[in-house]
Amino acid sequence: MRKYWVIQRKSFSYLIDKKTMFAIIILTMIALLSILISIGVGELYIPPLEVFTALIGSGLEMNQMIITEFRLPRVLVAFIAGASLALAGAILQGVIRNPLASPDMVGITGGAGFAAVAFLTLFSDDSNNLLLSMNYMPLFAFVGATIVAFLIYALAWKDGVTPIRLILIGIGLMALFQALTTLMMLMGPIYRASQATVWLTGTVYGTSWKEVKAMLPWFLGMLPILILLVRRLNIQGFGDDLTTVAGISVHRERFMLLMVCTALAGSAVAFAGAMGFVGLIGPHIARRITGSSFGGLFPAAALIGGIMVVLADLAGRTLFSPLEVPAGVFTAAIGAPYFIYLLFKNQ
Repeated sequence: MRKYWVIQRKSFSYLIDKKTMFAIIILTMIALLSILISIGVGELYIPPLEVFTALIGSGLEMNQMIITEFRLPRVLVAFIAGASLALAGAILQGVIRNPLASPDMVGITGGAGFAAVAFLTLFSDDSNNLLLSMNYMPLFAFVGATIVAFLIYALAWKDGVTPIRLILIGIGLMALFQALTTLMMLMGPIYRASQATVWLTGTVYGTSWKEVKAMLPWFLGMLPILILLVRRLNIQGFGDDLTTVAGISVHRERFMLLMVCTALAGSAVAFAGAMGFVGLIGPHIARRITGSSFGGLFPAAALIGGIMVVLADLAGRTLFSPLEVPAGVFTAAIGAPYFIYLLFKNQ
């Protein structure tokens, strides 16, 4: 008999398998170790123990400066972005009830990418100077993701919203915004097109504490909402009829979950670029470890997504040094074969 821990209050309950909790603890330890290693590796190698002592305010002052001012913000942005994308993918796969659903597959990432490229193209002069500060690009990307999410929901509405309409409309919008992004890059200066290409691939190069402070509220703010909605998302997996009988407004819940997904994916893409396949792979790996219950799936997916992007960024910084490869190249290199595997598996 499987044993569970249940957190229960009048308004909600949270069910999690004890074996799943053990797996989450292991994943947490792996995530912390990955972060420590990633922080220590660079032109100046710092052993993990010295990284830890620097993080608690001890050790050499030079190590503390390198870690706290340059490396730690970058690693944190990578982890938060990966965790946000994986959570967004897990939400979409639950709402749409399709194992191939993810923010990049339904166009949310594409909308953010188009808005960011449009910003670079439309606000550049003939001398390749931006007329607005680069600080506005994340805002444009987030607005783009939000607009696409509303379009998906509005176009899929026909006496309600069904999972099949959501995925079909999302795939159509993904193709549309990919075409518009390419058109926008061709219209703009070559320098901006090159810059946009790197960003669309997905990179955390040059991030600072400003990006960490901007991303963290979005990520932490969505977690309580997910805790409140997790039980009802589990029920949705049994179909709309049973969900309605259970007293849950199916369409309202889908809209709320889609907005949470958009907030997570939009904030990640806005600061780390359009990193592909993290939202697809993270939930699938987590599901193999924890099962299909979202009580364990959500934290496991977030940890796996964060680990993936941290390690991808580490590989991009070190494998081809001094050339720095965007982290999105490595997530795509892992994700594409896995995506093909999923397609064959679900035939």
